[in-house]
Amino acid sequence: MARLGRPGGLSAAGKKELWERWRAGESISDIARALQKAPGSIHGMIEATGGISPSERRRRRCALTPAEREEISRGLAANDSLRAIAVRLGRPASTVCREVNRNGGRRNYRAQKAEERSWQRARRPKRCLLSVNDRLRELVAQKLKDDWSPQQISGWLKREYPFDEARRVSHETIYRTLFVQARGALKRELLAHLRSRRMMRKSRHASTKGQPRGQIKEAVSIRERPPEAEDRAVPGHWEGDLLSGSRNTHVATLVERSSRFVMLWCGLMARTPRAWLGPLASK
Repeated sequence: MARLGRPGGLSAAGKKELWERWRAGESISDIARALQKAPGSIHGMIEATGGISPSERRRRRCALTPAEREEISRGLAANDSLRAIAVRLGRPASTVCREVNRNGGRRNYRAQKAEERSWQRARRPKRCLLSVNDRLRELVAQKLKDDWSPQQISGWLKREYPFDEARRVSHETIYRTLFVQARGALKRELLAHLRSRRMMRKSRHASTKGQPRGQIKEAVSIRERPPEAEDRAVPGHWEGDLLSGSRNTHVATLVERSSRFVMLWCGLMARTPRAWLGPLASK
């Protein structure tokens, strides 16, 4: 799995492509190669939202557009009155007045800066249901500790509290609250009680089929070894293997086929398996 890394360095188009590829079921390594980024960076961006693609931001229909802000800027430069500018835009004069006053006044108003500030002010993240309803959060957390699935919890709440809307939550909300830890409602330890054991959302199309995982590139099959190595008559043919244990511990073995002499290398995996087997293969 890709190591953790610092996310960032992607344009809006790059982020859009990232999430499209993730929803299509591509692996982090494949996405990193396509976007020419480190796998750790891609992993960090995906993990930050629990593998759930963020919703695309949309402008409110009644909000001023960039073109309207440019018209306001040009009108101010021409020393037009705010009411005259509002008439040209088909907007109330009070709307134009508030726009100008909150973005530096007549002298310092700039359309681009006003657009950026407006886009930033519009970010008002709504607190999720389980973070504002303590009793509901406690019920969900207890059922998760009892190894109930989010679907079971949602169905049980409907049957147990049929007339209490404050104790209703969908299974999707539970999943999102678990995967997106920034919501701060359910502890990360509860992820271990999910039956899938996943730490973040994955596409239902995701599959390792066709991916060369766990394979050594340009490896020669043991079936292709020469006959003199097969019958053990001639000494000097070595056979290497790598045994993996818990907590990133490994044992590399090297066996001389004729004398059965064995050499072992033990320790933590400080290098990749291929780097271990390289010196062994040259013996």
